[in-house]
Amino acid sequence: MAFSDNLQFIRAQAGVTQEQLAEQLDVSRQSVSKWESGASFPEMDTLLRICDLYNVNLDTLLRGSVEKSQVSDTARYDVFMNRFSLRMALSISAIIAGVALMIFLKVLIPSGSSEILAVALFMLIVTISVVVIVASGIQYDNFRKKHPVIQDFYTEEEKDAFHQKFVWYIAGGVGAILFGVVLLIGVFAFLPEQEPYESISAAVFMLLIAGAVFSFVYGGMQEDKYKIWKYNRDNNPDPEAKRRLNLAGAVSGAIMLTATAIYVGLGFTRNAWGTAWWVFPVGGILCGVVHIAMNPYKGED
Repeated sequence: MAFSDNLQFIRAQAGVTQEQLAEQLDVSRQSVSKWESGASFPEMDTLLRICDLYNVNLDTLLRGSVEKSQVSDTARYDVFMNRFSLRMALSISAIIAGVALMIFLKVLIPSGSSEILAVALFMLIVTISVVVIVASGIQYDNFRKKHPVIQDFYTEEEKDAFHQKFVWYIAGGVGAILFGVVLLIGVFAFLPEQEPYESISAAVFMLLIAGAVFSFVYGGMQEDKYKIWKYNRDNNPDPEAKRRLNLAGAVSGAIMLTATAIYVGLGFTRNAWGTAWWVFPVGGILCGVVHIAMNPYKGED
């Protein structure tokens, strides 16, 4: 392959436009267009910058085939994303499961100290989960900086095989929620409306919600793992897209912090530890709405 062909391949795999590539290299869009058409050739310092940005060997870029040289997972992207997905899904669902565990403790240990113990245990789970989420996020950012562009090494067979699993991740999550609703209806219809039945049913419902959230988050992140073009695009956003993505992340973080503060406040002021759990699903829904509304790539995913 000629340099012009290699450059077109690199840019396509990275999911960037000629304008975005020109901004990265501090040249004009017309220069990039001429390089890709073979009408001109970049200077050596620009070639070296392309190699650094897209992890390409100079000799391969000029005389070889970038496509053939980058068909394996040299960055260990798959291993990293599997661990990242699992940690994030477990941490998020653990916070919800912590609410259920807190309710169970209050029922199983009917004493004055049970409430303090239950709250302390819940806050410990939240603390550990938040630490894991923050640490995983930092690791993800470092990985993206080290590997701004990943060549798509997944085969179509691998992608199709996961798409079949993804259906069950979503269906399983929806099924868990519906089963929880049916369980609550059954409890209220056939059992006395008194403790401990109400608390136990609420705790079981929260466990089912935690399982559903794990299924949604893990399945969704695994689905995105196979979208290498999306990873490359998000790593090289234009200024407006970057601004909207950062703002959406900040708003979502503020929403979940507010939800936690509301839950703790209602728990201490109104002793609503077992009934105020609804703030977390509401917060999650609001975060989803924010990301949908502020998504700079609507219609592309």
